[in-house]
Amino acid sequence: MTDEKAPNSPLVSIVTVNYDHSQDTIEFLDSMQKVKYPNLEYIVVDNGSQVEDYNRLKNSYPDYNYIRIEKNVGFAGANNRGLEIAKGDYILCINNDIIVDPGFLEPLIKKLQNNPQIGIVCPKIYFYDPPQNIQFAGYTNFNQITIRNRGIGYNEPDTGQYDKDTISAFAHGAAMLFPRKVLEEIGLMSEYFFLYYEDMDWGKRVRNHGYKIGFVHNAKVYHKDSVTTGQNSPNFTYYNNRGRLIYMRRNIGLPKIIISTLYLYTFALPKNVLSFMIKGETKNAKAFINAYFWFLLHIFDKNIKHNPKLSN
Repeated sequence: MTDEKAPNSPLVSIVTVNYDHSQDTIEFLDSMQKVKYPNLEYIVVDNGSQVEDYNRLKNSYPDYNYIRIEKNVGFAGANNRGLEIAKGDYILCINNDIIVDPGFLEPLIKKLQNNPQIGIVCPKIYFYDPPQNIQFAGYTNFNQITIRNRGIGYNEPDTGQYDKDTISAFAHGAAMLFPRKVLEEIGLMSEYFFLYYEDMDWGKRVRNHGYKIGFVHNAKVYHKDSVTTGQNSPNFTYYNNRGRLIYMRRNIGLPKIIISTLYLYTFALPKNVLSFMIKGETKNAKAFINAYFWFLLHIFDKNIKHNPKLSN
């Protein structure tokens, strides 16, 4: 952490969440030590980890700001606790399973400083392994019936095909920088999601307020991806599909939400369950069904569209 302040270097708050993966968080913080930007504030939110995991992390970087949450409150809830105390002119929400390029931050800040119509910027995100493959170079918009979109550049080797800043339909929650004024205007992330799609939903709210979302090609980070839930795990299947349905309920209006719901329950549900069963992934099939059943029980919940405000 650097205390020295330089001219034209506004304070940037770094908010990251740890959940029983202190080694990944330490490796992320290690990579941040190579960043030369001179005015950073670190906020580490421990989201219900085992005491041993939390203590290991805190002992490694004792001088940072820590928020200890006794029970897992989900990705949005944990990030929100960090956002509530962040003092920065700019705030970076970044996953703890990221390794950053030393020069990733300056292009993001410059983009926001020079483009007040942009409310969020995201770097080019690579997979940690293989590191030459892109995970994120922007998102397309959602199809309002299927509630599907496409990650631009996903799993493509980087040959320079996305070496240009563009406007993205959504931000990627693994690494997104935004000005404090946007947070104050939009409010915090919806904690109804718990996990997955809360970044898409928050980005949609930012766009609804007239801002754009920028992809910055020369800011680079490397993402280990799904460290907490595990790729293709029942937890991922459950929360990813639950989040997709909540996103639909919050963002799709009549009459398309009726058409979308019919499509998802009469086509997507049986298709995906059958696919899991054919592959012998019965736990994933059950998780998929449980996500859709949960949504039926909560589709008219009065809190489903609640957006928490920033209290400070």
